[in-house]
Amino acid sequence: MTYRHARKAVYAAAALCALVLPLATHQPAEAAANRIRLGSASDVSRPSWNGPAFTMNGSGAVVPASMSRAIDDIRGGTGSLDVVVLAGSAPTSGSKTPECDTVMTLAGVNSCTTWTLTAASDAANSQVNTDIRNAEFVYFAGGDQCRYVAWKGTALEASVESVVAKGGGSGGGSAGHHVNSPIVYDACNGSVTSTDALANPYDRAISFTTGMFQWPNYANVINDSHFVTRDRMGRTMAFVARAIKDGLTTGGAAWGVGVEEGGSLFIDRNGLGTQYGKDAYVVLGDHQPEQAVDRKPLTYSDFKIWHLTPGTTFDLRNRPTCGYYLRSVSAGVPDTNLYDGTPVTSCGQNGGGALTESEPNDTRDTADDATALPSPATITGDMKSTSDRDYFKVTLGSGRTASLTCTVPSAYDVDLYWLDSAGSTLERSVNDGPGTDEALTFTRTAAGTGTYYIDAEAFSGSGTSPYTCTLS
Repeated sequence: MTYRHARKAVYAAAALCALVLPLATHQPAEAAANRIRLGSASDVSRPSWNGPAFTMNGSGAVVPASMSRAIDDIRGGTGSLDVVVLAGSAPTSGSKTPECDTVMTLAGVNSCTTWTLTAASDAANSQVNTDIRNAEFVYFAGGDQCRYVAWKGTALEASVESVVAKGGGSGGGSAGHHVNSPIVYDACNGSVTSTDALANPYDRAISFTTGMFQWPNYANVINDSHFVTRDRMGRTMAFVARAIKDGLTTGGAAWGVGVEEGGSLFIDRNGLGTQYGKDAYVVLGDHQPEQAVDRKPLTYSDFKIWHLTPGTTFDLRNRPTCGYYLRSVSAGVPDTNLYDGTPVTSCGQNGGGALTESEPNDTRDTADDATALPSPATITGDMKSTSDRDYFKVTLGSGRTASLTCTVPSAYDVDLYWLDSAGSTLERSVNDGPGTDEALTFTRTAAGTGTYYIDAEAFSGSGTSPYTCTLS
């Protein structure tokens, strides 16, 4: 080979490498599904569980109070359970198992397994599906909901559904919150702002996936996250209008559930939602939009909005027709003050009743009588000593559910017990730490009406700052 020919060969090889190398760098191999398990290596086994229960979180992190509530409800206050966390990507810094790190600090947890699934095909992984089916709660981490909706119709979807069906639960934060609603804003074409969504409710970035998870009492809902911090009320309004216009819901109505960062909407087996941490909003559209067409701004009159503060409840099985304020959108411009308003109608008698404890009420015989209070009712008291116990008497008819949520001041730790007429404990809430909120629910299945007692006990600390409970 001559020198000229050798140089041509070298140049040709270099040119070929220049063509091939960019292709290789733009197509990195997908990482294999990754499993990290904390706690016991063996799964818990028992014949039945007491859920389902759900946690809908406004940001990716687990909210300890609502997660504790879900764990206690599912296990019925006894034994322990297994949790699986599903993530579409690994954390870029810090712990590789941030959700499980929190879960493992809670009472009643046997194990927590984090699966990082980077390819849609990972949904068929046999070990992934075995872990899910053996678990009692599945938590979807934050990230990208478009990755999650790719699991629709797969073995993984069926495995998660089997957990709920056996009396377990599901939940998630941020992207994990989105995927737990029956209508998922999937963000597969990019994210959309409120301004852009109201300017054009058919913006290319607004796309939905339907028919993945259909949880009990949660029909016709579209979830949204980071709600107040990222000003997402407007886009939820656009999502609701689109769902109605496109026939994605039944009955001509759609419900948006927007949860703020640090907030969690816990939903029990009876469909009763209780808000924890930070605020949430329920946005109802119950008629066709006046204008919702491509490349034109949205016009929609009188969205009904419920503002849920920590400790308040929202009945998703029997959805309320009171307690909301109204906001409208005209030619893409929303009313002012979207995140607060005076309810057009109140619920119950003057919005409910109120009862303040009167000492001595330290036994069932001296219990304060709350039987005549309309629902929802407010009950207040304080822990005057480290051994204080406050009793309240209530009645409940057959098939009715009572829900109690209590906001506790930082001066003391309160535990809640739901007692039958003989004083036996039927339900309890014993979250750890001063200032930690407590909540419990009970459904009467026996015929007729029964008498029950709420027992609020000082676990540690005392003080004159009041605890405030909502009884629905």
